[in-house]
Amino acid sequence: MALCNFNPILVRFPLQGSSKSQEFSSFSFLEFSSCLKAKRFGLCIRAKFSETQAGEVKGSYGAIVKRKEVKKVGKNEHHLWKKNDSAGSGQKALNLVRMLSGLPNEKEAVYGALNKWVAWEVEFPIVAAAKALQILRKRSQWHRVIQVAKWMLSKGQGATMGTYDTLLLAFDMEERADEAESLWNMILHTHTRSIPRRLFARMIALYAHHDLQHKVIEVFADMEELKVRPDEDTARRVARAFRELGQEEKQELILRRYLSEYKYIYFNGERVRVKRYSSDEEG
Repeated sequence: MALCNFNPILVRFPLQGSSKSQEFSSFSFLEFSSCLKAKRFGLCIRAKFSETQAGEVKGSYGAIVKRKEVKKVGKNEHHLWKKNDSAGSGQKALNLVRMLSGLPNEKEAVYGALNKWVAWEVEFPIVAAAKALQILRKRSQWHRVIQVAKWMLSKGQGATMGTYDTLLLAFDMEERADEAESLWNMILHTHTRSIPRRLFARMIALYAHHDLQHKVIEVFADMEELKVRPDEDTARRVARAFRELGQEEKQELILRRYLSEYKYIYFNGERVRVKRYSSDEEG
C-alpha cells in the first residue's frame, strides 16, 4: 500500500448553532500531496465531537444531529349518531323466551315479568325484544307473540310494519279477527300513505281465512285508492271474494287486470309457457 506525504493544517472553530458553554471542536484538514497511483488531491476530514448533552447524538461524519420530540396527534372522530350496542341481544332474547315459557297465560304475570326484564336497562332493549318476538313466531307460540307485541307497543317501542305484520298473523292464528280489525284501522289512519303491499296482503288473507268476503273487498278498495298493486295470490283471493258475493264480472276483471299475461302448464312432461287468455276470449 502506497504511503502518502501530507502537511497537516489544524483549524479550531465553534460549531454552528452551539452555545458559548459548548466546547470547540477541532477539524484537521489534511492535504494529500503526492500519493502513488493518485493524480488528484484529496481532502480528509476528521471530526471530533465533544457535545454529549441530552437530545444530541455523537456523529461520525461531521454534524450534530438533534432529536426533536414529535407529538403524534390522534385523529378525532366525530359521529353524527350514536350506534346502539346490540352485542348479546341474542342471548337476552333467549333468556326472555325461557322466562316467558314458565309463566301462566295471565296478562299481569307476563307484563310484570317483562317490566322486570327491562328494569335495569339504560335504554329499551328493542333489538333483543324484536329477536324474542321472531323466536316466538318460529315456535308458533302465538299467544306469547300477542302479549309481547302488545307490551312493546304500550311502551311506545317497536311500532314498525314488521311488528304489525307479526301481530296480525298471530291474531289470524288465534282466530281473533275483531282485534285484528281494530289494529288494522289504527294502522290505516296512522300510516295511510306508507302501508306496504305485504300488510294489505296479510289483512286480505286474514279476512279470507275467516270467510269475511265483504271485508276482503273493503281492504282491496283501499288498495286501489292508494294505488297499491296486489300480488297474484291477493288478486286470486279478491276474485274469489267477488265470486262468493255473486259478482262474476268483477271477478273476471280482477283476474285479467292483475294476473300475468302468461302462465305455465305441463304438456307431455315438460313445463310450457302459454297465454293465460286466448285472442278469441279477449275479443
